[in-house]
Amino acid sequence: MFLPVMKCRWISFALVLGCSLCLSVPATSAAEEESKPTRENWGHIIIKGAYPEGPQMPGLFGDVTESLSKAMTRLDKAAEDKSLTGVILHLKGTSVGWAKLNELRTAIMKVRKNNKKVYAWIESGMTKDYLIASACDKIVMPESATLILLGLRAEVSFYKNLFDMLDVKPDILRVGEYKSAAEPYTRTEMSEPFREEMGAILDDYFRQIIEMISKSRGLSAQQVESAINGGPYMAVDAKKLGLIDDTAYEDQLPKLITGANSKTEVRIIKRYAKKRLDNDFSGIAGLIKLMDLFAGIDSTQRVGSGPRIAVIYATGAIMSGSSSQGSLFGANVLGSDTFIKAVHKAAKDEKVKAIVLRVDSPGGSALASDLMWRALEKSGKPVVVSMGDVAASGGYYISMGADRIFAEPGTLTGSIGVVGGKLAIEGLFKKIGITTSVISRGTNSGTFSPMTGFSESERVAVTNLLKSVYKQFTEKAAEGRKMDYAALEKLARGRVYTGSMALKIGLVDQLGTLEDAIEYARELGKIPKDQKFEKLILPRPTSPFEQLFGTADAQSRQTQDLSKMLNLLSPELSEQLKKLDLVNLLSREKTLTLMPFEVRVK
Repeated sequence: MFLPVMKCRWISFALVLGCSLCLSVPATSAAEEESKPTRENWGHIIIKGAYPEGPQMPGLFGDVTESLSKAMTRLDKAAEDKSLTGVILHLKGTSVGWAKLNELRTAIMKVRKNNKKVYAWIESGMTKDYLIASACDKIVMPESATLILLGLRAEVSFYKNLFDMLDVKPDILRVGEYKSAAEPYTRTEMSEPFREEMGAILDDYFRQIIEMISKSRGLSAQQVESAINGGPYMAVDAKKLGLIDDTAYEDQLPKLITGANSKTEVRIIKRYAKKRLDNDFSGIAGLIKLMDLFAGIDSTQRVGSGPRIAVIYATGAIMSGSSSQGSLFGANVLGSDTFIKAVHKAAKDEKVKAIVLRVDSPGGSALASDLMWRALEKSGKPVVVSMGDVAASGGYYISMGADRIFAEPGTLTGSIGVVGGKLAIEGLFKKIGITTSVISRGTNSGTFSPMTGFSESERVAVTNLLKSVYKQFTEKAAEGRKMDYAALEKLARGRVYTGSMALKIGLVDQLGTLEDAIEYARELGKIPKDQKFEKLILPRPTSPFEQLFGTADAQSRQTQDLSKMLNLLSPELSEQLKKLDLVNLLSREKTLTLMPFEVRVK
């Protein structure tokens, strides 16, 4: 009985002194501590696809396709996550434009600045994939992969011979020698001004590519250009040239990160910061949630009482009416009615302190562009523009009155000019057995008839109309940019510039990302730097019900079905046919402020 009693007294005494009961456990030796493996957490993010911009459908439906804003949010979280050592970016083929490319590269650099390593693993790299990867610390490819870094090539298709075969006569007028939007329909090859303009754009893009790779990879400009001229390469050869760092399969990345003999364990967190799809629709609560999703309501979203910055997305070809997917071959349509409603909503909201306009549009209707510009002018709020991949012609029109314009280095902008006309199809009708009788009153009554081209009187009248629209466009641009009219007009004439080129000539104010524009809007809106604010995203996304069943417009549903069918049969043919949307635009709008071409780099 003596020993238990003494033991109890010893424990009581130890507790009084505040000593730990673990004193009786042998301490771990320093050698044993060193032998224990350490663990590093690495986030795994897949980069692929087009990364659409603008409001996305809420919840389950919106999370199926990752938008640019969601990708940026994931990278921003990785930058701030103290539990992460680094990030693995798995590039699986991107189709982003130049602005989105810069946004992604900027976000990657932010992760690196926060003392985290970023590894890029590329299955098979095209130019855009490689440029994104070059922003990372290391680039790794499997030994069987190919790096397809080939430079730039502009290919413009011309349809005049096709129209001649069909006996269709394009009669399209323009103001501005560089306004080449109609050339594919009226010529068989590029005009000299068109070729000059395209050459200047490719020169600037090529310069940007070389600078990005040279700075990121520590290579001279001559080495980079030589490597581009010698491509494509297998991964082993790309490594010899210093274009990539290592060859390894994805399962070998942990050992590559830590070293073959390291005892550090790398824990790769798949789908890092990817929101889990909430697909539990059981019970009454689940039914309500499902109905909210179909109606376009996100039940998880809460509106606070603090200050807001309204971010209005202007994406697609500009037309009168409502925004839709309903153009002839499925291209996005930015409707003036939808846009103006969004501006009015932001203007009436007292909590909205400033508006950021994110533009990704090649233009379209001159009238619709002017109405949208006017809505922004009368909003009564500071307006900052962030230009995406394209903000040209009508896309520039709606931007030019902003307090400040931000462009990405690769943004296509400018194209300040006007085009208008029609396709005369009387010859085609005769070929297929259709004849037409005409009774008219008025010298110019056939101006917009689809049967014949312009008469001399009609041509003079339409030319004067286009000149008036052009003068209105250039005068407002000069006023918005605070430039002398003659100086602005010399920069107009339908010419297209990259963001870097536009900055040098004063058509934009600053190179920067969407977040840079939002930060500048915060300053204009006098929101203190230490105060949190919300982003009000406008216009509202199309509801899942509308996406599934279309709008009430039967024609819109039919064109959506046609677009889907063409994409299934031949994506390449579908892309070519989308370029014929000018035909559809001309049939609906008489004066267009439309960019003449689209530049894609694969």
